[in-house]
Amino acid sequence: MNRLLAGVAAGAMLALGGCQEVRNEHVGMGVGGALGGLLGSQVGGGTGQLAATAAGALFGAYLGGNVGRSMDEVDRMRTHQVLEATPTGQSTTWRNPDTGHTYEVTPTRTYEETGRPCREYTTEAWIEGRRETLRGTACREPDGSWRAV
Repeated sequence: MNRLLAGVAAGAMLALGGCQEVRNEHVGMGVGGALGGLLGSQVGGGTGQLAATAAGALFGAYLGGNVGRSMDEVDRMRTHQVLEATPTGQSTTWRNPDTGHTYEVTPTRTYEETGRPCREYTTEAWIEGRRETLRGTACREPDGSWRAV
């Protein structure tokens, strides 16, 4: 569950492009909370299911907010550059000197959808000494930016 929520939150951060860090945190919290609640609702039945839904939403919001805070504008820009120019299967790694976080982004599949290029990718993120694997899909917008789908 942790990796799924982190992946969705990372995708949301990619979609935000140049938005402020606070907004990224809130979007990550919202996406993480919604997915955590959805996953929690699949557990048990009756009051146990309600408790699992609430716990999943809270946990997802917490994780999504953390991932949202971890990527700054430099990291999002680097991720966009990888999606634009790095061949499928090749990894690009960088360390953000301001945050100390390290990211490795690998495009894993390139395809076309509704006339625009899209890429699936994996991000290995080392944030506060913990490794997270984030998976996402993004498509190029008419203005050249990449938006998570």
